[in-house]
Amino acid sequence: MPKLSVIIPIFNEEAILDELDHRLHAMLDELERSSGLEWEVVFIDDGSKDRSLEMLLALANREPRYKLLSFSRNFGHQLAITAGVDRAEGDAVVIMDADLQDPPEVVHQMVARWREGFDVVYGVREKRRGETLFKRATASLFYRTLRSMTGVDIPVDTGDFRLMSRAVVLTMRGLRERNRFVRGLVAWVGFRQTSVVYERQARFAGTTKYPLRKMVKFALDGITSFSTVPLRFAIWLGVLSGLLALAVGVWAVYTKFFVRGVVPGWTTIMIFSAFTSSVQLIMIGVMGEYLGRAYEELKGRPLYIVAAERNFSGPPPVESVRRVERRDPGVPS
Repeated sequence: MPKLSVIIPIFNEEAILDELDHRLHAMLDELERSSGLEWEVVFIDDGSKDRSLEMLLALANREPRYKLLSFSRNFGHQLAITAGVDRAEGDAVVIMDADLQDPPEVVHQMVARWREGFDVVYGVREKRRGETLFKRATASLFYRTLRSMTGVDIPVDTGDFRLMSRAVVLTMRGLRERNRFVRGLVAWVGFRQTSVVYERQARFAGTTKYPLRKMVKFALDGITSFSTVPLRFAIWLGVLSGLLALAVGVWAVYTKFFVRGVVPGWTTIMIFSAFTSSVQLIMIGVMGEYLGRAYEELKGRPLYIVAAERNFSGPPPVESVRRVERRDPGVPS
């Protein structure tokens, strides 16, 4: 029978795991009873510092359909998703976060659309509970800006909560870039895509793992992964500064020949010197951002390192990553 895989990255979520287990198991068991869909859950512990790994090991010992990958350190949310995509065996693969803001029960609707023939079913957030006005406003601005700057039809008001068919998963495994923006990559690969609308809940417990610093980095990853528009700012700013310089030149000629007693324009010179210097520094920073990412790709290091795993039956795919082998791979050192 077809199998459903659910990928869940974990980072310091000990306060949520018991409730997540309860709701996840109830949803998947109901799905199996109603549609005969076998399932597995792939947890990826992204270098947690609390009791998350210990609790995940206990869950995996009790439920063999719970599979566990444990990273050697924190590699980040997007690479944790990538590791899950690399190892998921399902004909349909769902990505969801552990915080229960994206209700597991919505997976029923995603599976129904997948059975209709869609390859990607992504969740669109109709409402966002428990989030500040600043976060909602900046998220809305980011998605609309990203969509306008790229040639990729990245859906607005969505996250990583989505279902992908086996064809999409196998295609995603071939994309090994380091600074990853998974929801953009899923949009980029194409296939038949549709959406389901849901109400995003407040976090069940714990604190967000995306503070402002990580949100800014995430936004930069999204923009620089799919758009070269920032590099073109140099042309636009160059044209603007040239026009301003021409206007100042006309003004300077006029004052020289038609205005008496005018002190040479020290203030104007300083203002425009500062303006052109700031333009240069901005564009050096933009180009440095792209060059830095090219440097990271050229080093060819693995995207992540798996230190331990539990309940997997076969070896990782060739395009996956190096692993740190241990005698008892289920027990962290």
